[in-house]
Amino acid sequence: MPEPTPPEPTPPERPLPSMPPGPHLSGGGRAPEDGAIAATGMGGAMDLATQEADSLRKPLGGPDGSGPQDKPRSLWSDAWRDLRRNPVFIISGLVILFLIVISLWPSVIASGNPLKCDLAKSQEGSQPGHPFGYNGQGCDVYTRTVYGARVSVTVGVCATLGVAILGSVLGGLAGFFGGAWDAVLSRITDIFFAIPVVLGGLVLLSVVTSSTIWPVIGFMVLLGWPQISRIARGSVITTKQNDYVQAARALGASNSRMLLRHITPNAIAPVIVVATIALGTYISLEATLSFLGVGLKPPTVSWGIDISSASQYIRTAPHALLWPAGALAVTVLAFIMLGDAVRDALDPKLR
Repeated sequence: MPEPTPPEPTPPERPLPSMPPGPHLSGGGRAPEDGAIAATGMGGAMDLATQEADSLRKPLGGPDGSGPQDKPRSLWSDAWRDLRRNPVFIISGLVILFLIVISLWPSVIASGNPLKCDLAKSQEGSQPGHPFGYNGQGCDVYTRTVYGARVSVTVGVCATLGVAILGSVLGGLAGFFGGAWDAVLSRITDIFFAIPVVLGGLVLLSVVTSSTIWPVIGFMVLLGWPQISRIARGSVITTKQNDYVQAARALGASNSRMLLRHITPNAIAPVIVVATIALGTYISLEATLSFLGVGLKPPTVSWGIDISSASQYIRTAPHALLWPAGALAVTVLAFIMLGDAVRDALDPKLR
């Protein structure tokens, strides 16, 4: 019989590392010894425990144990962060930035004179140095399209600012104070809402002989403020019922302080969204009124005027109509896309 194999010797156990006497905390810190507790008493033990807990709660960072902490973000900072990640906002913003640049400095990309025409080149197509061809009067379509952006963008921006300021002030005051002021303003806005915009423009602007942009801007502000006013009124009514507004009122804050410091910053978001979308609408409205002959008048260079003059040559020279119409469509679309992106960023329900 084979002899049994002897069992392998068990390796000696490794000694545990020596630890200082006394209990230890799970966070790695050393608890005070019994002698220290006895010497300091229960109050001293509580102070030592508090100091130990504070040291454990310190964030990792610099040599003093302090590091960067995230601050709470406001609605506007969250909205800006979302907008920077939105491709719709980036594309529309670049288009609008390009329109602003050519509105301020059109000679950067168009060196010609938009009022210089040559009837010998009437309705001619694209040529070297004149990529858009000529219209029925022999004017360079490319140059007039570039210079037409200045008038259209200026009318849209000025009309939007006037509508936003007037409507926000009237609607905000009506929503904050209420009572008879709110009732009277509501009835006035109902009257203005009943007036058709295009028909009102035909009636009011047909008696104006000035060829400047200010009568058109004044007409847009006159008929556009009720929409912003109603939106601002509803936003202020909703905001003034919040707890922080009631707390400010209880602490004795004045009406002006509550409006400027607490209500306006939190109620202005819907107004900004609607005003951004309305800017493209006002540019389109200016082109419509100019097309009908009651808006801007020659020699002002406008997309609406060029579309109106080129409509009779649509069969023989369609390029004279398509380029200014395409520029108008891209501009309006860019502002509408920008408004949609701003609305998505400022609406908490869509987050």
